[in-house]
Formats: sequence, C-alpha cells, structure tokens
Amino acid sequence: GALRSRVAASRQGPVARLSSAPIGDVIGIDLGTTNSCVAVMEAGSAKVIENAEGQRTTPSIIGFQENGERLVGTPAKRQAVTNPRHTLFATKRLIGRRFDDPYVQKDMASCPYTIVRSDGGDAWVEAQGQKYSPSQAGAFVLGKMKETAEAYLGRPVGHAVVTVPA
Repeated sequence: GALRSRVAASRQGPVARLSSAPIGDVIGIDLGTTNSCVAVMEAGSAKVIENAEGQRTTPSIIGFQENGERLVGTPAKRQAVTNPRHTLFATKRLIGRRFDDPYVQKDMASCPYTIVRSDGGDAWVEAQGQKYSPSQAGAFVLGKMKETAEAYLGRPVGHAVVTVPA
C-alpha cells in the first residue's frame, strides 16, 4: 500500500522521495535576463514580494566594486553608469554558449564588460580581475531573490522553484 510506495520512492533518491513532513516555505523565483522576481504562496495564491526598494521586480544586474563589494539589483544598476566595465547584465544569454560562438563574438563588440574564454572554451565574464561563469552570475541574482524573500518572511528559506524563461 502507501507505506510500500513511500519506501520504494525513498530508494529513488531525494527527488522522488514522498513525505508528509512539512518542508517550510517554498519560494518561486523567476530568473529573467533583464529583471527577476520572487513570490511565496499566501492564503492559496502567489504573492510577489517587493524588494528593499519597494519594487516587485529586481534588475538582474551584478556590480563589483573596487573594494571587493558585490552589489545586486537596483544598487548595481545605479552604479553601472560610473562602473560599466565591472557591471554584469544579461549574462543569462551566455549560459551554454562557447566563446567562439558568433552570437558571443557579436555581443562582445557592444558589451561594456569583458567576456572571456573559460579554460573549457565557454563564454564567461570578468569583473575586477575575477572570472565568473554565466551560471555564477545567475546564482548571485538568485541569492538576492532569496534574501528578499527571507526579509519579507522573517525566517530562512530552504526550498525554491526556479523558472529560467528563454
């Protein structure tokens, strides 16, 4: 019966495991090329959470300061005018692309930050002397969205559903 199904599912690994134990808050994050947002279920419907600036969307922008500080979202967007070489935006479009891809080469001509070849030949970005994969840049934005949700909820969040639209 149900117990046998639960035991069989637990052998399939953490993804297939069935459990009735509460897992706490689960947030939903839309990781966009230009902007991202985060939501949580409240009273049976999704509530989009406002960021520290009172906005429902957060720019998918990462800025690296000379002092090593990393800014994400609106603060990063604000400093982009004075720090364009170290402000990353729209990096999602580089995920899975090779450095030699004509699309990447064309992008390099109009991009204020540096796109570099990774050791494996992929297109990565560079800021303040550090190289980052496009996935790492996305992770910085995801981290900011998690912080936004935790500030709203007043407690840590351990689970998320992430959408990465084309």
